[in-house]
This record gives sequence, structure tokens and C-alpha cells, in this order.
Amino acid sequence: MHSNEGTEKIIDEEVQGTTLTLEENKDNSKKLYIESYGCQMNFSDSEIVASILAKEGFNTTQDMAEADLVLVNTCSIREKAELTVRKRLEKFNAVKKTNPGMKVGVLGCMAERLKSKFLEEEKIVDMVVGPDAYKDLPNLIQEIDEGRNAVNVILSKDETYGDVAPVRLNSNGVTAFVSITRGCDNMCTFCVVPFTRGRERSRDPQSILEEVNDLWERGFKEITLLGQNVDSYLWYGGGLKKDFEKATEMQKATSVNFAKLLEMTAMAQPKMRIRFSTSNPQDMTLDVIETMAKHRNICNYIHLPVQSGSNRILKAMNRLHTREEYFELIDNIKKIIPDCAISQDMITGFPTETEEDHQDTLSLMEYVKYDFGFMFAYSERPGTLAERKLDDDIPEETKKRRLRDIIDLQQKHSLYRTQQHMGQVEEVLIEGFSKKSDAHWMGRNSQNTVVVFPKENYKVGDFVNVKINECTSATLIGEAVGLSEYN
Repeated sequence: MHSNEGTEKIIDEEVQGTTLTLEENKDNSKKLYIESYGCQMNFSDSEIVASILAKEGFNTTQDMAEADLVLVNTCSIREKAELTVRKRLEKFNAVKKTNPGMKVGVLGCMAERLKSKFLEEEKIVDMVVGPDAYKDLPNLIQEIDEGRNAVNVILSKDETYGDVAPVRLNSNGVTAFVSITRGCDNMCTFCVVPFTRGRERSRDPQSILEEVNDLWERGFKEITLLGQNVDSYLWYGGGLKKDFEKATEMQKATSVNFAKLLEMTAMAQPKMRIRFSTSNPQDMTLDVIETMAKHRNICNYIHLPVQSGSNRILKAMNRLHTREEYFELIDNIKKIIPDCAISQDMITGFPTETEEDHQDTLSLMEYVKYDFGFMFAYSERPGTLAERKLDDDIPEETKKRRLRDIIDLQQKHSLYRTQQHMGQVEEVLIEGFSKKSDAHWMGRNSQNTVVVFPKENYKVGDFVNVKINECTSATLIGEAVGLSEYN
């Protein structure tokens, strides 16, 4: 998989398994060790969990051996994530032998599917908590303190954690994620999310704006509005997206869709940079793109997963768009925002995929020429429609070769896109040191491309105009010409 320094992506390999550290509260006597795997939503959820448990007397620790409670926030999207978590649970149990008072819990997306395995059969955990049940943690912890196993994997129709202010952990202090929806109603046949995160519901826009305002007060300069599918955000006073037709006329008239939320956020903090992820081609409307074009502080970048370039495969995946409709959306984006960057998710080797289908994917990539992408060979996930209905019939060798083709082509396009920035002066928000050199800052331009440049007298959190002099396929290299008028 191709990885960009610091880009928002489905699964960021570099942060897998990182532990959270909060500021210590002197009155808290218990220690919590929490590790996160999977997508950005999971890392965001771990902050919510830490926030709830801080009120229950827990301080976070980086040292598992001293923990009273060890939690692992899990992912079900790929088999690899699951194997990693299993290994970690074995490790926790080894530590448990020397620290018998320690309790172990599994949170997140694997919880629902493996609860009986973990609790009854293998007896490797004390507690299993699904993604909608974190507010129940105080009760669940009391249960395990009294020596009983505790389980809550009920998926809710209305839990959005709108009222829990997440504690920002492991943050660079400059960029933050703000969750706006949970769950997903699109039943893509390869995807486990609707089963692990439940029905789609949106968070109250007021609570979103309060969180954004609070982040600004605390010095954050960029937020990413986060959801499994942000474009289908819809608030009409609460309730599920699919029940909107039953809403009153008044509720309908005062409802807030994603374009409106984006505008409200942009106007609430005109100096705050705004991104969003993930978009879905069938749900993305022109008013979203027009709103982006209208507000300088909304970044010109859209993560727009397509998954395949073949109409037959798109249909088999239950992606509710065709190749032609996708092209139309791309054309509209490019027309309304000419310098908009677009990134992809691609799955190769989906059941029944032929060489012709594969060529369709490559020709779609040629048409769009994505700035970057996240590319995977298909792996069957338990519980999904594809697993129940389709035979995973593409040989491993073929998957690998097709994935290679896709990655090679993407690298070519990435280089083509970064070269278009050469000689430009672009506004960059400094996020921290460059990984490769302490003498350089790293930040990103509006298009989400990583930019590195010599430090001089700038600091983290500054918006700096940078002249781009050279590039690789993933990084722009330049020199600062001055602070932007944005600071």
C-alpha cells in the first residue's frame, strides 16, 4: 500500500497500535492503558473512551504492566488487523499472570462478531464493548470489578457521542478530527462497517460547531469532519437518515444537509482550515462542491473512493454509481474547483473480476489521474454480503499482479500531479518536523500534499507561503517566502 506522510487514510499503518496518553488528574488512582487499531474513527472513539473513563478515576499510562485496565480498540476491515489484535491479547494475558488484578477489554468493531469467542471459548478478555456502548463503560467496569464478565455490543440508532467532549490525544496540537456521523446505510457487499457500526445517524450541528469553536480556542488550525460517509449527513432534530421521509414539514424545512453543515462550519471559524472524509460518489451533491468553491478555508481536496472502474464489478459491489456517473462527478469537481485534488480507494481482485474489468479500472485511473490513493487486494470479510453470496475466486497471484499494476500507475499519476505544483507559491500549514530532517518543517497545502521546507524562524501552527522547487511522487520540497495573510 502506498502511504503518504501524514495523509488521512482508511488505515494509517504507522499509527496502528499506538497508545493514548492524557494529562494526569492527581485525584485519579487507577491506570488505563488503551491501544487503537483501524481507521481514524477508531482513534477518535478512543479519545471519547478516555474522556469517559477519566471521570471514573482512570489516568492513562504507557506502561501496560502497571495498568488496572487494558483496552484494545479493534478493527474488522481486514484480516491483518484481526490477527494483530489476537497477538496483542495473548501478550496482555501473559502480563496478566504477573498482575492478576489487571482487567482486559475489547472495544470497537471486532467486539460484536467475536464476543462469544473471546469471553466464553477462549476466556481471554473480561469485557467486550461495541462502538455504540462506550457510555455504558462505568457500569461495565463495575461488573468486572465484582468479578463478572461484561458485554454490551448493542448497536444504537441514536448514539453519536455529541455530548462527550473528546480528549485530544497524541495530537500535534494543530489538526483535529471532528466526528459528524456514525454508522453507514450503504450496503457495499465487501464492507463490514454497516454490521460493526450499525445504522447511519448524524450528530447535532450545534454540538459540532461547539466542538469546532472549542478547538479554535485551544489553538487548533485545521479540522477534518469525519464520518464513514460524510455526504449523507442529515440532521432534522435527531433520528435515522432513512426515516427522514417521516419527518414533519417543519423538520424538513429546517434540516441541515452536509453542504449546509460545511458552510456553517466554514463561517463559524473563517480562519480554521476545513477538510472532510470520507465522501461517497453516489451521495456527493453539487452543492457540496459549490460550497467548497465559495469558502477559502475549505480545502481543495476530496477523498472519493471508487473501488473499481468496471460497471459490472461496481454492481456486484453494490456501489450505487456507474463509471459514467463517477466521471460526471469528477468533471463537475474539476469544472467548479479546477485545482481540486482527488484521492481514491481501490479494491482489486473482487470476485469474478476479469482482465477486462481490470483494464477498466486502469482506464478509469488514466481518466482521473488521482493525486494519491489507497489500494488493496480484495480480502473476504466475515459477515459481509460478498462473503455470503460470492466465491472469492481470484487467485492470490492474479490479485498481486493486478494490485502491482494499479500501484505502479498511481505512482506515475502521483508524480504527474506533484509536478503540477512546481514553481507555484502555496499556502502550507506547519504541522511538525519533517520525518527525514530536523532542519525542515512538514505541512500540507490545500490539496493535502505533504510539503517540506527549511525551518527558518517559523513555528508549528503557522500558515506559510512556500515556493515549490522540487518534488517526489508524494512530497513537495520548497522554501518559505513569508507568512500568509491567513495567520
